[in-house]
Parts: sequence; C-alpha cells; structure tokens
Amino acid sequence: MLGSTHGTLTTNSRHARVVACGEHPGPAVRVHGVAAQDGDADVSGRPLHRTIPDLDRLFRPESVAVVGASDAEGRPNTGITRQLIGWAERVGARIHPVHPTRSSVFGLPCAASVADLPGPVDLAVLLVADPLPVIEQLGEAKAAFAVVFAAGFAETGPEGAAAQERLADAAHHSGLRLLGPNTNLNAFERFRDDLDGPAIALITQSGHQGRPVFALQELGIRLSHWAPTGNEADLECADFISYFAARPEVGAIALYAEGLKDGRSFLLAADQAARAKVPVVAVKVGRTEAGARTAATHTGKLTGADAVVDAAMRQFGVVRVDGLDELQDTATLLARARPPHAEGVVVYAISGGTGAHVADLAATAGLPLPLLSAAKQAELHQWIPEYLSVANPVDNGGHPVGDWRGRKIIDAILADPAVGVLICPITGPFPPMSDRLAQDLADAAEQTDKLVCVVWGSPVGTEDAYRTTLLGSSRLVTFRTVSNCLTAVRAYLDHHRFTAAYRSPFEEAPRALSPSARKARALLRPGQQLSEHAAKQLLRAYGIRVPREQLVTSAAAAVRAAGLVGYPVVLKASAPHLAHKTELGLVKIGLTSASQVRDGYRELLDIARYEEVELDGVLVCQMVRQGVEMMLGVTHDDLFGPTVTTGLGGVLVEVLDDAAVRVPPFGEDQARAMLGELRGHRLLEGVRGAPPADVDALVETILRVQRMALELGDDVAELDVNPLMVLERGQGAVALDALVICR
Repeated sequence: MLGSTHGTLTTNSRHARVVACGEHPGPAVRVHGVAAQDGDADVSGRPLHRTIPDLDRLFRPESVAVVGASDAEGRPNTGITRQLIGWAERVGARIHPVHPTRSSVFGLPCAASVADLPGPVDLAVLLVADPLPVIEQLGEAKAAFAVVFAAGFAETGPEGAAAQERLADAAHHSGLRLLGPNTNLNAFERFRDDLDGPAIALITQSGHQGRPVFALQELGIRLSHWAPTGNEADLECADFISYFAARPEVGAIALYAEGLKDGRSFLLAADQAARAKVPVVAVKVGRTEAGARTAATHTGKLTGADAVVDAAMRQFGVVRVDGLDELQDTATLLARARPPHAEGVVVYAISGGTGAHVADLAATAGLPLPLLSAAKQAELHQWIPEYLSVANPVDNGGHPVGDWRGRKIIDAILADPAVGVLICPITGPFPPMSDRLAQDLADAAEQTDKLVCVVWGSPVGTEDAYRTTLLGSSRLVTFRTVSNCLTAVRAYLDHHRFTAAYRSPFEEAPRALSPSARKARALLRPGQQLSEHAAKQLLRAYGIRVPREQLVTSAAAAVRAAGLVGYPVVLKASAPHLAHKTELGLVKIGLTSASQVRDGYRELLDIARYEEVELDGVLVCQMVRQGVEMMLGVTHDDLFGPTVTTGLGGVLVEVLDDAAVRVPPFGEDQARAMLGELRGHRLLEGVRGAPPADVDALVETILRVQRMALELGDDVAELDVNPLMVLERGQGAVALDALVICR
C-alpha cells in the first residue's frame, strides 16, 4: 500500500530546451545536406533513412591535388607531400602539386593555384593555414573531396567553432565533401596488401589512438581503411560506418570516438551496419567528467550523457569496449570468426588449475559453459586418463598434447554439436609440448568453421609457437590475456544473437501523428510545469491508465468525491510547480471515512499556507494497493534528443541508480530488454510469495510513453511517472503520480 513520491531521473535532469546537436526542430531535418521530408521522417521530423555516401573517390582517387605542396628540406609540408606522392603511386592516382611560387615539386609540374590545375580532381589535400578560400576555389573546380589538416577550429572554443561553421558552409555550397579539419595523414598510410580474409576498417577521431589497431597488420591481421575524422565539420564517423558496412572486404569496423557530431546520424549508420551484420566495435570516451571534458577540448564535439550513449550503442548492436587492447582483440575476433553453430563454450587446458581458473572467469563473464554429454566424455577418456575431469573444462593432464592424441581431443570437442567455441589457455611456453599443442590448434582451426581461441600467456611474445604458428594462422584468434579473450567471445556471441533477431526500428517508426497527440497538445502550457492532475490527463490521452480521481476545492466536495472514487482514498495537494509533495506533508494516504477526508483536506490547506504554496485544489484519488513500484520518464539528451528511462520506482531509482535507457524509436523487444537490464527485475517476477507482476502491461506503457516522446518531444522537456504501480499479472499498470515540464 503506497502513495506517490517523485524520484529524480538519472540520465538527465535538465529542464531547459536542448536541440540535439546537428538537428533542427520542425518538420524537416537536414542530414548531410538532404532534408527528411514526408515519408523519410518520423513523427518528430527526424530522418528514418540515411544515404550511404560514395567515398570511393576519397580512398581510391584517380587524381589528387596537394595544395601547399613543398619539397624544401626542413619544412613540415615536405614530408607530408612526399608521403602523399608515395600513397598516390600505390593507389594508382595522378598527383598535382599546387603552390603559388614553385614550378615543380619533387620533379612534378606544380600549378600556381587551384584554378590552374590541368583538370578536375577527385581529392584535394590542403596543407595551408587558412583553408576557407581554397575550399571555395575547389568548389569552382568541381573537386569531389577535400582533406583539411589545419587545427584551430571548434577544439579551441567559440571563435574556432564559428570558423569551422564557415568552413562547413563553404564545403556544402561548393558541393564537395570535407574531411577534417584537425585531421592527419592516417588515411594515406601504407596498408599491407599480402593479407587475406575479412578486414578491419578503422575510424578514429584521434590519430594516435588508432596506432595500436593499425599495427595489427604486423600480426597478420588485415586492415582495409583508416578514416581519421578530426573535428568532423562535414564527414563524420557515421558516414564511414555506413560506407564500410557496405564494403564486401570489411569484416568488422573499429571505432575510436571522443564525441559524436549527431546522435541520430550515428544511430542510422549503426542500423545500417546491424542490417548488414557487420559488427561495430567502439571505444567511446566520456565515461567520466574528466574524460568528457578533455574530449570536448580535443575535437570540439559533444560526448553526450554516458548512460544514454551506452544504451544507444547497445540498442543498435554496437559493441562498446574500454581499452585499445580490447578494441584490437574484439575487432579481430569479430572480423575473422564465422557465425556460430552453437553458443556452448568449452575450455580446454593441459592443467586442471588453469582450466578451472579460466572456466570460472568465463562463467562470471556470462559465457555458457555446457557440461559435455556422457557419450562425449567417454570418447575423450579414450585419450585422457579416467581420473581427470573432461566435463567442461576439459583437463588432459599434459601428456596427450605431445603426441597424436592431442589432435584427436581437439577434433572430438569441436565435433560436439553443442560446442560453438573452444578456448585453450597456454599459460607459458614449454617446448616441445607447447609447440605441438599450438600446431594442433592451428591445424584444427583450418578444418572447422567453429571458433578456436588461444590465450598465449607468455609475456615475452617472441616464441616461435606464438609468432609463427599461432599468428601465422588466419583462422585462429590469439590473445595475450584471458580477460580480452572472454570479452571478445562474449561480444561475438552477443553480436550474432543480436543480428539474427534484428529488426530495424526505423522501418516501423510512426510517420504520422496519432489522435492522442492532438488531444495532448491542447493540455500543454509552454514554459510551465503542469499540475499532477493535468499531467495525468496528458497520460490518459495516450491510453495510459491513471487512478480514479477528482480535483476539488472544498472539504465538502472532497467528501463527495471520496464517495464516488471509493474508499480508501488518497488526498494530494495540487498545484503547478509542486513536486515532492510527500516530503512537504502534502499527501494523506489510506483515508477510510468522511471525517478523515474532511480533516485531511483542512490539514493540507494549513500546510500549504505554512509552506507558502498556492494550490489550485486537492486531488481525491483512488487508493491502489499491492503492486511493484516502477518509474517511467522522458528527458532530452544533447546528442540523441528524447530518451525513455525506466527503473524501480519511489526513491529506489535514486538510491540504487537502477535504471535502463532507450532512444526512440524502439520496439517491444527493446522495451522488454530494458526490464531485463534492471538489477531489481526479479521483483516483477514475484519474490517472497508475491504474485508475478503484469509485465505485458508495463511493456505496453513503456511503448505508449515512447510514442509521447516521439510526438511531443519538441513540446515536453521532461516527463516523470513515479510511481507507476504494476499490478498482479492480468490487472494492468497504473500511473499514481506524474510530473510534466513543458518547453
């Protein structure tokens, strides 16, 4: 038996209007110069589709102009020019140096200006301090792409941001696409062309942070592209995600992002990757205030509320990791591994201690470790002593790896239909046994379409078994730490489970306003907080159940209303801008008689006068008993716009910080996934004899609140339903209290 209190939403408590970065309010939203019109936008006017940019002429141009080219010794531009000439030769492009005072650069004819180029160019690289005049000239020359290295733009503050906006406008009006400013030479690196298999495509906003992933080529792992996006005045990471996801050679996309230019654009790109079943693995800076602050000064972009960023990435299947080593390892596994036939993971070790330790860590990481069948265990005991456990983990005792039995054991494990992944930790070199084990694992990996992972624990890394045998295999995935192995395997299973069931929420997003929106807008009061009674009317307009209640202005009317509502009742003071009524003593619960209602009404008025609160009346509400208190809310994120949050209700949302977030649009599957993410989700299943709650009604309410967020997002700054009482299964859910702040 509970009354109602207001908790505070954990994702974003701002009440002021914020338009998502890169978005424009109103019926048309421009993304990459294309306005989303009828049929291309949801009910809020945000785009539902994204054109995949044609970046072939950026990465594989036929002609390249280098503006500011130099061959003078000791000048920074000289080294850059030399690298660009070498890159152009490798990709088969003609290169045209441009400099006002030189007739030739490194023996190549040099044009005095862009206007003097011998013909149109696909790509112009600008090595000048002020790129704006050159961008305008390139537009007249019909250049397709420009790369701007110069810094001193949005990363430096308001003046730099204004200069960057002028640069972006010039690029837009010129019809060319711009990479940068504040970018570097990473796109023009030397990529190995002797490596086979699916490749990793790399996107970074900080070139230095991409170096570890680029170096994977030295371990035999193929990279196809590197896109250093810099400040993203025009081209952004979303453009490259869309492009790479459509490339047949790309097996995984590795992203290092300090901020996102436009949240909706990023989600549309992630949606394209999910539909193409191309995994995106991301390090996203900004989990802490210090990280977010530093990232903003580096590239001048918004980092976004981290809880929302994390939820949005998970919602669209982006694998978020923390370290660059995890980015390397997870992207490598996802690029190389074929889809799993089964989710079972088996740990195979030559030591019982090693196997038990890794299996314990794997189970803690959430990996499924099925017990092998009695028949499979009997088969393994043909080659492994009977006293050793082979249930999972499989302990071979050491000696079998030194002869023909080692390969038999590996093949037998991989032949089990319940096994999809084999993990073999090798804690250190012990030749010749470790050499034979490594070779058997590499050979088995070549013969199976199941995932074989090896953890080479030696800190040295120069051993032949590691450098030649393990890294020489294009099918094995080799790790240096157990932690990174388990993180990558978990991401692998999650990715394939996610993409197998994925349905684009943008395909099913509402495109026309519902009748509820027209009713609801009549209730809104711009710039004001609604009273609880008005807020509940707003919920009722969207079919969200609220208690029976009447707003009264006298004690006698309160008694009559109680008779109509039905005892017991709750009395609540009502006024706009009145929150946390319980803390002020402005709620009376469980009143069972006319005298109690009459006295309660008078007491609420006395407290209101003492607290100097001007009331518009008192709510006489139906008493709702015995349910699970939840909360539902809508707030605005700087990057993603309206977000929907749910969690345990009452004060628990603040005390436990147990909430789940989604960015609209989303479907029923994501609404249910939100509930599964809550640490307190078992309360909905029924604990200590309580009946299971009506989860279906809760999910339906979440989806109705999402519809409100989509349709009223430009009019409502914040919505807080707390508590939402979820009743016993089959009895529905009731919004006991609500707060709405209008824009």
